[in-house]
Amino acid sequence: MTPEKAREEYARLEQQLEEWNHAYYQEDAPVVDDATYDTARRRALEIEAAYPEFCKPDRVTQRVGAPVSSGFRKSEHRVPMLSLDNVFNLAEFEQFLERINRFLGLSEEDFRGLQFVAEPKIDGLSINLTYVNRQLTIGATRGDGTVGENVTENIRTIDQIPTTLPDDAPDEIEIRGEVFMRKDDFLALNEAMQAAAQRPFANPRNAAAGSLRQLDSKVTRERSLSFFAYAQGFASSPVAATHWDYLEKLQKWGFDVNPLRMRLSHPSDVAAEVDQIGQARATLPYDIDGVVIKLDDLTLQNRLGFVGRAPRWATAWKFPAEQAVTRLNTIEIQVGRTGALTPTAHLAPVNVGGVIVSRATLHNEQEIERKDVRPGDLVRIERAGDVIPKIVARVEEDRARGEKFVFPTHCPVCGALAERAEGEAVLRCTGGLTCRAQIIERLIHFVSRTAMDIEGLGTRSIHELFELGLIEKPGDIFRLAQHRDQIVALEGWGDLSADNLFRAIDARRVIPFARFMYALGIRRIGVRNAQLIARHYRDYETWRQAMKEAAIIGSDARLALGSIVGIGTAIALELVNFFTEPRNLETIEDLRAQLDITPAAEKQEGPFSGKTIVFTGTLTTLTRPEAKAIAERLGAQVSDSVSSKTHLVVTGEKAGSKAKKAQELGIEQIDEVEWRRRAGL
Repeated sequence: MTPEKAREEYARLEQQLEEWNHAYYQEDAPVVDDATYDTARRRALEIEAAYPEFCKPDRVTQRVGAPVSSGFRKSEHRVPMLSLDNVFNLAEFEQFLERINRFLGLSEEDFRGLQFVAEPKIDGLSINLTYVNRQLTIGATRGDGTVGENVTENIRTIDQIPTTLPDDAPDEIEIRGEVFMRKDDFLALNEAMQAAAQRPFANPRNAAAGSLRQLDSKVTRERSLSFFAYAQGFASSPVAATHWDYLEKLQKWGFDVNPLRMRLSHPSDVAAEVDQIGQARATLPYDIDGVVIKLDDLTLQNRLGFVGRAPRWATAWKFPAEQAVTRLNTIEIQVGRTGALTPTAHLAPVNVGGVIVSRATLHNEQEIERKDVRPGDLVRIERAGDVIPKIVARVEEDRARGEKFVFPTHCPVCGALAERAEGEAVLRCTGGLTCRAQIIERLIHFVSRTAMDIEGLGTRSIHELFELGLIEKPGDIFRLAQHRDQIVALEGWGDLSADNLFRAIDARRVIPFARFMYALGIRRIGVRNAQLIARHYRDYETWRQAMKEAAIIGSDARLALGSIVGIGTAIALELVNFFTEPRNLETIEDLRAQLDITPAAEKQEGPFSGKTIVFTGTLTTLTRPEAKAIAERLGAQVSDSVSSKTHLVVTGEKAGSKAKKAQELGIEQIDEVEWRRRAGL
C-alpha cells in the first residue's frame, strides 16, 4: 500500500472509530457489532505500525471510552480505568502469553507455574466506586479512562453495592465492577416502555447504561440494575497478594462477585475454561461477550504494567458471533435517508442467543449474488451485537430452489431511477426529497438520539404524523403544537403524552451548531465530521455563506473546505451538492427560523489564536500530525492548502509548491526552528 492510500484508509478508519465510540459510550446506542469494531481498530493499528508518522498523541486507537457528557459532574479516577486488548482464538492467546514471558524473562518452570483467573466478561457499564473511611463517596462511569461521570446518587439505588465497608478495608479504595441488567429484568422493562408508548432498548447493555446515566435517580431506582465487582483501582493500603484473594475479600465485604470465576493453575487450562463458559453462555441470566483472563499474582501485574490503553497482564478472550439456522422467506428493498437501496431478509423467527430474530441485513446487490441466497433458502444467520443480524451463508439442502432475487433498477417507493456511483457498491434512488421514503428516513434521523434527540418522537410516531400530513420537513416538527387537538385525539396519545412531546421539542430549540449540522442528514457528515466542520466555521451563518461561495469551482471557499484537516474531497463535494439543491436550501432556512443555533466553542487561547496555518515540507524534530495537533491546541486553524485566508506557512525541508504560492500571495513564512520558538517548544 502506498503512503497516500494508507493515509486515506487510516483517516476513514479514524472517523469510523470516532463515530462508533460516540454512539457506544455517549449515546448508549451502538451502531456496529463488536467484531466489526475490533476488525476496524486492528486494521488501524496495523497502519500505525507500518506508518508511525500518522500517529497522533491522542489518536483514537489509544483512547478509552469517551469524554464526559455535559449532563453530569466530572469525577477524576485516582488510577486510570483502562481497557483490555482482545484475543479471539488459542493462537492469539498464546501470543499474549509469549509477550508476558518475554517481558518478565521467566524460566520455563516459572512460566508453567503462572496462575490465571478467568471471569465471564459482563456486557454492561464499567463503574468506579470510591470509598473514603469505608463510606461510599463517589460512583463514577469510566468516561475517557481518566475522568468519568459522577452518577453517585444513581449508584446508591443498586442493592448489590454496599454503602459501608467493614473495618478491615483500607481508609481509601477504588473498587471497580460492571453495572448490568439481567435478561428477565430487561424484558420486563421493555414491555413496560412499550405499554407507555416509549422507545424500547435494543439490548440489556443499552438498558443498563441508559438507566444508570439518568439525570433523575428516581428513574434509575425504578429499573432493576445489578452489579458484579471485579477489580481494584487506588488503595491506601494492600488488600491481597493475588487477584483471586482480592475477589474473595470483596465477597466478604458484601459485594457480588461472579460465581463462575475460576482460578487456573496453568496457562494451558485457560482454553478449556473459555470453552466451558462459552457453552453455558445462552443459559446465563445475563449477557456476556467473552472471558477476561488475568494473571493472578498482583506483584507480577505491577511489574508488567500497561502498554498504550491496556494492561500487559490481562486480556479479553472474545466469543465468536452467535449463529442459528432458519428459513429466508422474502427479500425486501428498503430505502434510506441518502437514497441507498438496502435489501433486508425476512426470516422465519429464530432464537439466537436469547433474542428472537426475524430480519437480517443483506447489505447490497453484490452480497446477494456472492452468497447466492434466494427466498425459500435455509440460511445460517449471525448475531454479533446490536445491529440487525446478518446472513452468513446458505445451508445446502436436497430440494429444489426458488428463483434468483432480481434487484430493482428503480426505487420501489417513488419509482425514480436507481443509480450506482462510480466506485460504490450501493444503488441509490435519484428521487431525492421527492421520494417519500427518503423524507421519512431523514425525519427519523433528525429526531434520533445522536441528532436532535427529541424524546417521544420515534419511528412509529414519525410515520404516523407524516401520513396525517402534520410533518413533511424538519421545521414542521417545531410547529406541531399548532395541531395539539388532532394529536391528542390519536390512539395511544392523550393530553399528557402530547404535552410531554411539545416540551421535548421546545427543549431543542437551542441547539449546538455541530449537532444541528449532523441532524440535517447530509451524506458522509457523521458526528465526527460535523464537529470538525463546526470548529472550522464556528457558526451557522459563516458556514452557510462559505458553502454558497464553495459552489464555485476554484474559489477560495471551495479550496478551504477541502483543506480542513480530516475532511476530504468526497465529503466536501457532498456538502457543496447539498447546498446547491434549492429544496435543501428551503428546508434548512425554514428550520433555521425555528432554532437558536449556538456557535462552536472558541479555540483555546494561544499564540496562534485566530490564525490559519499551513505546514509544508518535511519536519525534522516532530511528525506532521504532531505539529498540527500542537498548533490546534495553541488556538490555530490548520489547513492543508494555501489561500488568501492563510496567515502563516511553516516550511520544512524540501518545501514545494505551497511555499511558492505563499510567496506569491505575500503570506508570512517561517522555518521549523522559528515555529518551535513561537510555539514555546
